[in-house]
Amino acid sequence: MCAMEAGRRGRSVLVLEHAERLGKKILISGGGRCNFTNVNAGAANYVSGNPDFCKSALARYTPDQFIALVEKHGVGYHEKKLGQLFCDISSRQIVEVLQKECEAAGVEIRLNCQVREVRKNTCFQLETDQGECASDSLVIATGGLSFAKLGATDFGYRMARQFGLAMIEPRPGLAPLTLDAKDQAAFAELSGISIDAEVACEGASFRENILFTHRGLSGPAVLQISNFWDEKKPIVINLLPNRQAWELLAAERQTNKELKTVLSQHLPQRFVQQWCQRFAPSRPMNRFSAAELEKVAQRLHRWEIQPAGTEGYAKAEVTLGGVDTGELSSKTMESRRVPGLYFIGEVVDVTGWLGGYNFQWAWASGHAAGQFV
Repeated sequence: MCAMEAGRRGRSVLVLEHAERLGKKILISGGGRCNFTNVNAGAANYVSGNPDFCKSALARYTPDQFIALVEKHGVGYHEKKLGQLFCDISSRQIVEVLQKECEAAGVEIRLNCQVREVRKNTCFQLETDQGECASDSLVIATGGLSFAKLGATDFGYRMARQFGLAMIEPRPGLAPLTLDAKDQAAFAELSGISIDAEVACEGASFRENILFTHRGLSGPAVLQISNFWDEKKPIVINLLPNRQAWELLAAERQTNKELKTVLSQHLPQRFVQQWCQRFAPSRPMNRFSAAELEKVAQRLHRWEIQPAGTEGYAKAEVTLGGVDTGELSSKTMESRRVPGLYFIGEVVDVTGWLGGYNFQWAWASGHAAGQFV
């Protein structure tokens, strides 16, 4: 995005790509169909040390503008849910759109190009395994530490530190959460079970599915909340977000139905068996007092879990943290300390929610820098 915008301005642009092909992260995204933007993308959908930093770039390059680019190239797409747009056929189409736009703008792209050293005197001088090159501007668009198997590295962070820029310590984002040994033993056999729930932490909450895994919890709602969770805080799960648990239980209070039978009408049976065994041993409803059922209802709406950690970068969708936004111009993405040095995309301390928001930040920040490099 940055290269094609700079090329359209008549700049001489060279893209150095260390992988053997373009857009590897794009290709695997969205199950191979690329969730390329979200129609609802705005500053409120991003996590950053400075929540206002992303506003300028997002306002100047909107989801509608990227949609127009996709439509220009005849790429079919559809909305899956919650404003998430996917290609009808293949994520490869998005790579092809960007590649064609770069070609039209006269951009040169070198694949399998490893940058060995970067220096700055009057201009930037790069030593690569394909020779040396020099430029007035240098844009770092190398992403974070997630998806190491696709070639993710800490190159961008090393460049920031080399030039003296402050960093927000990176950590895995949009990552599955692990449970402690006790909880893991209780719920590991539920691996594969999914529940529509609301998950909250630190003032943030998300209503989507949670998924039990062998090591803990995943699913969209858990991935979302992982961006807000820290090791000192529990997450709170509302298992019945659209219903009043007390009313459901009170309606059956005079019957001899088992508690687990009543709950299984609203939640997966295998989950209910484990949950009751752990928190509310099942017995006939008419043997519960009103106070006891009130406690069960409260826990169904506020089930607190203290995660042990995350699954780490291997399973994380993105990387939180990165180059401190205070080091960059929100208008141009240029370093305030080093003229001509730009950082865009995931390498910056701006992380989107799950659902196309991180792609929109990539497009918007790339577009912003491309107007000025």
